[in-house]
Amino acid sequence: MEHALSPATLSELRRPRPYPAVSVLTPTHRREPENTQDRVRLRNVVAAAKKQLEADPSVTRERRADVAEQLDRALAEVDLAHAEDGLAIFAAPGEHQVWSLARPVPERVVLSDTFLTRNLVSAHAAERPFWVLSISADRVTLWSGGADRVTEDHSGGFPLTRDRLNFDAERQEQIGDIPSTFRDEDTRHFLRDADTAMSRLLREDPRPLYITGEQAALSALDEIGTVTRDAVHVPHGGLSHGTPDAVWQAVGPLIAAEARKSVDTVSQELVSALGRKQFAAGVDEVWQSAREGRVRLLAVEENYRVTVRDDGAHLIPAESSDLDARDDIVDEIVEQCLETGAEVRFVPDGTLGDADGIAGVLRY
Repeated sequence: MEHALSPATLSELRRPRPYPAVSVLTPTHRREPENTQDRVRLRNVVAAAKKQLEADPSVTRERRADVAEQLDRALAEVDLAHAEDGLAIFAAPGEHQVWSLARPVPERVVLSDTFLTRNLVSAHAAERPFWVLSISADRVTLWSGGADRVTEDHSGGFPLTRDRLNFDAERQEQIGDIPSTFRDEDTRHFLRDADTAMSRLLREDPRPLYITGEQAALSALDEIGTVTRDAVHVPHGGLSHGTPDAVWQAVGPLIAAEARKSVDTVSQELVSALGRKQFAAGVDEVWQSAREGRVRLLAVEENYRVTVRDDGAHLIPAESSDLDARDDIVDEIVEQCLETGAEVRFVPDGTLGDADGIAGVLRY
């Protein structure tokens, strides 16, 4: 199952497909007893997708069989032992993908000529993704981080390694020669290559960057590289050969501190915007501003969900059973704001007070 959504991946997901491109969304659960029904529910929603394919007269028999097979393959790839809060299956002629989401999604099936990506985009924004680069003299490892974990990432050609025939990091550690190791020209060339690769990746997928390593390694990268200028240094060695849990233990407290600081900054910006009358609050007002491209900063409480319907002029509360109900309107707003260049921040429940779960700082 996929977790990391880069701009290039999102662009690929959004490109038009031959009809039908099927999107299947379903809630999942991380632990018992809630997760005991996840597999049955998933099979049922995939069966519903196949029924929609059968009932659609515009879908040829050959294409129906192809997409149904892709749905079966996707179903076989789902690992509910590592489920999060939602699941998205995308299937089209000749292809399928399975995405695990750290944010609840409504259960639904959509047949179109594009995949339904707004829930994926919203979950990605809520995770506040970041990079961790773990450096040593013989290996540089890249980690992709989210709200509560890191995983090794092979983007950009990482991990980068050096031939042990020419370099013995373990021996140099034994003789206590780490500082001089990073004055060695071959080592500095190796770190320069890592810096170049990381710079390229940050252009393609910009995120906050944390760099871990011995102090001597961090200093050497500072001298020869460019990525350290806006990065957070974490003086912790051994993580280029470490485990995801070890990396998370090293950077987790820093991530939490940055999240708290971010919430304070958002709150201050909202108060300032209210004074300037560049403030929107509540789902209807924010939705109107988002559609006009006026939102510069969107703040959403982490568990805020609301079901509405559009009466032509405003969004009004609705039941999920209503025929034209929109129960992922918050995700729609998030995607719309990101599309128009807004910054999106998810904040703890209760942070927004009278704003009713969602608020925005307007451009004008």
